[in-house]
Amino acid sequence: MPLLYRFGFVLEQTLGHVTHAQNLIQSLAEDNSVQPSWMLVPLEVNDIWKRIRVPNISLLLSLRARGMVKTALRQENLDCLFYHTQLTSLFSLEHIQRIPTVISLDATPDNFETIAAAYSSNTAKGAIARLKFAWYRKIFQQAAALITWSNWVKQSLEKDYGIEADKITVIPPGVHLDRWHFTPKPVVTDRPMRLLFVGGDFERKGGSILLDAFRGGLADLCELDIVTKDEQISSEGSIRVHRGLTPNSPQLQQLFAEADIFVFPTLGDTNAIVVLEAMASGLAVITTKIGALAEEIEDGVNGLLVPVNDSEAIADAVRSLCESRQRLAAMKVASRAKAERYFSAKHNYQALVDILKHCVDKSKGNF
Repeated sequence: MPLLYRFGFVLEQTLGHVTHAQNLIQSLAEDNSVQPSWMLVPLEVNDIWKRIRVPNISLLLSLRARGMVKTALRQENLDCLFYHTQLTSLFSLEHIQRIPTVISLDATPDNFETIAAAYSSNTAKGAIARLKFAWYRKIFQQAAALITWSNWVKQSLEKDYGIEADKITVIPPGVHLDRWHFTPKPVVTDRPMRLLFVGGDFERKGGSILLDAFRGGLADLCELDIVTKDEQISSEGSIRVHRGLTPNSPQLQQLFAEADIFVFPTLGDTNAIVVLEAMASGLAVITTKIGALAEEIEDGVNGLLVPVNDSEAIADAVRSLCESRQRLAAMKVASRAKAERYFSAKHNYQALVDILKHCVDKSKGNF
């Protein structure tokens, strides 16, 4: 009988991490070698930590995660713990030191400081900053292995936190390629181009900048679909606003299937699963060189990179693709090809599980 691995998955439930958790859960559903214990750590829940108003998101998520892990360990012995992201791990050092633990990051704290302003987040200073740095470095050092979503994060772990390179593996988040594979539309010139923007946090994702670009001259060439939670944005003319769409939903996928270009002029992101979904859908992507996005979008190959907060650059990028439909078609093919090569949920989540298994086998001397 094959060895059954009992893994505890501690998963942050904010922003795009919700989609990441869904994709991971679906990927492991048919893996008979793994018995998962899912611990989904919410941001908004009326518990004791909410009532006493814990002021910091990292502390709040970590306190909730610690309680979940303690409960899970009372119910069963877990072979390995997996934390995504490190924000859930701060109060779990006792578990990390006792049980092989893998920590997954979309950004290090130092990475995040470079984009914190877009999140309206104040960076730590002085003694607090030094304590935060030492605390995270201790967590990273004690983990059996680290998984990063990008080379941007891996380089920070090595350079800023002194973590050995062979302890770190880059595994980007994955998308289910079969669910995001649509029949390519023929390249035609007798209809407006369809642009798609998806961003719950409309301002941070660059939605207002895109609207400025669209209203400044693109409306004659294009139609724009906006998916957001922002109640202040409304449909007008050739702008259609969609609310209430959930990750991986058929309604959301249909918008990707109908689009020509995905426009995502974000002001602040570490990485964006929605960009991977656009690539899997065979869309050219216009985005900014923020965080690790330039590792996903190669300028001039599967999309275009524009400066941050520059509506004219967005408009110019869209026009250039409208005026060269063959170039656009080549970018769309390149996007799908890169998604298949680097961002397959089947491949990437199997690689993730293999690392967890390796950590367990190593701790038990099974190889």
